Amino acid sequence: MKQEQFISQYQPQWEHMRAWLDYQQMPPKQRKRDALSEPMLDFPAAYRQLCHQLALAQSRMYSPLLLAQLNELVTRGHHCLYTSRLHFAHRFIQFYLQDLPQLVRREWQALLLAGMLFFGSLLAMLIAIQIQPDLVYSVLDGASVANMEDMYDPQRASRFGREREADSDVYMFGFYIKNNTGIGFQVFAGGLLYGLGSVFFLLFNGLYIGAAAGHLTQIGYIETFWGFVAGHSAFELTAIVLSGAAGFKLAAALIMPGRKARSLALRDNAQEAILIVYGAATLFIMAAFVEAFWSSQTWIPVLVKYAVGIALWLLVIGYFVFLGREAAADET
Repeated sequence: MKQEQFISQYQPQWEHMRAWLDYQQMPPKQRKRDALSEPMLDFPAAYRQLCHQLALAQSRMYSPLLLAQLNELVTRGHHCLYTSRLHFAHRFIQFYLQDLPQLVRREWQALLLAGMLFFGSLLAMLIAIQIQPDLVYSVLDGASVANMEDMYDPQRASRFGREREADSDVYMFGFYIKNNTGIGFQVFAGGLLYGLGSVFFLLFNGLYIGAAAGHLTQIGYIETFWGFVAGHSAFELTAIVLSGAAGFKLAAALIMPGRKARSLALRDNAQEAILIVYGAATLFIMAAFVEAFWSSQTWIPVLVKYAVGIALWLLVIGYFVFLGREAAADET
C-alpha cells in the first residue's frame, strides 16, 4: 500500500484519537465553559490499532514526517493509558472529599423528608413508650423483647448486643454489613414504588429502633444500650436517611418527570441516586466495623463510648455540611 492510500484510510481514526486526547487533557473548567462533550471512543481498542498502524508505517519505511506524527499520538495515548490508574485514584478521592458532600447538600429536600420520617417516628415511639410501656409489643413480639433484654442485660459479662457467645467479632462484622445494607437497599429500592416503599421502610425502621430504644431505656438498661449504640449510630442512622433520600430521588423522576419521558427522567435521577447510595453503603460498612469491634466491648467505660459517639456525630455532620464548599465556590 502506498503512503497516500495508508494516510487516506486511517486519517479519520487519527483525527478522532487526537480529538479524544485533547479532550482528556483539557481542564474541567474549560470543558464546562466551552460546553464541550467527550468524543465517543473505545480507547483501548483504538490505541491497539494505532500501535499496529505505527508498526506498519515503520516496516514500510514511510516518510519521517508521518512516523513522527504517529509516534506523537502513540506517546500521548501511552501517557493517558499509564496515568489512568492515577486518574481512578484521583476520582475516588475527589468523590469522597468533594462530590458526595456537595451532592447530598444539593438534595437537601429529599434528605430533610427522609430524616423527618425516620427520626420523627423513632423519637415518637421512644417517648411514647416512656408514657405507655406496653406499646413496645405493638412493634415487637414477646420473644424479641425477651431476647433484646438478654443482649443488653447489665449483668452480662460477655459482648453486648449479641445473641450467641460463640460469634466472633469478624463474623459479626460480616453479619452487620449484610443486615445494614439489606435495610438500606429496601429503603432505596422502595423509591421505585413512587416513593411509597421508601416512606414505609423509613417509618418501619424508625418505629422498630424507637421501640427497642424506648423499652430498654424504660426498664433501666440505659448504659448498656446507649453505650452500645453511641459509637456506630452516626454512621448507621445517617446511612438509612441517605438511602431514603436516594429512593425519593427515584420517586421524583416518576412523579414529576417534567418535560422528560419518565424513563429518561428516571435514568437521569438514578445516576445521582446511585452516587448517594455509594455514600450510604460506605457508612453502613463503617457502622458495621465500629459495631463489631468497638460497640459490643464490655470493658470500655460507658463515658468513653459516649465521648466517641459524640465525636463521630460531629465528624459526620461536619463532613456533609462543610466539605467541598471551597471547590464548589471555585466552579461558580
